[in-house]
Amino acid sequence: MRSAAPLPDHPELTVIHNSAWSEYRLENTRLCRGAHRTAHSVFECFWLDMVVCLVVAILWPIFAWHSAFKAGLAAASTLYAYTRCTQVLRESVVVLRSLGLQLETQRGLPFIPLFTSRRFIPFTTLRDFVINEGLRGWSVHYYLAVIQQSSNGEVTIDVPFENIMPRFPILLEVYHGVHELLFDDTTDSIAQTCNN
Repeated sequence: MRSAAPLPDHPELTVIHNSAWSEYRLENTRLCRGAHRTAHSVFECFWLDMVVCLVVAILWPIFAWHSAFKAGLAAASTLYAYTRCTQVLRESVVVLRSLGLQLETQRGLPFIPLFTSRRFIPFTTLRDFVINEGLRGWSVHYYLAVIQQSSNGEVTIDVPFENIMPRFPILLEVYHGVHELLFDDTTDSIAQTCNN
């Protein structure tokens, strides 16, 4: 197994190749700039949590006797912890050769993945993997789309990297990689079968 960051200008994209699968992993750089765990990057990622704990520690003795304050603080703390623990850390497109695609999303605290969700798209239902464009407000955004068609003819679209929404050069790299691994191999094997 080898790992590489194919775009020097975009280190958030990591490509991992194996004989049976390839993964295009995109880190959420909006959470923390440092991909490696250093003292500075840990402080940068958790400074807001430290400030919130400090404010709660200062306000608790002042308003502890008031039950409405306790209820409000409990609700606010629960909401804050939920939003912190469900942040998107990274998203991946895993290409399983001759089987299909798997879209993964990892959520949790920075450096601490807590939840992983996966959606598998079998090769038999996969129709295309495209770069599409959509309008958001007054701007045009590009995104990847996996088009699949079920046996009853229903067409559905899944969006890889739907939470991170990377820029076009990253989308282009993933697009070419997925097409090279899934569709070009299939086209070559079909052409060889027809020639024999």
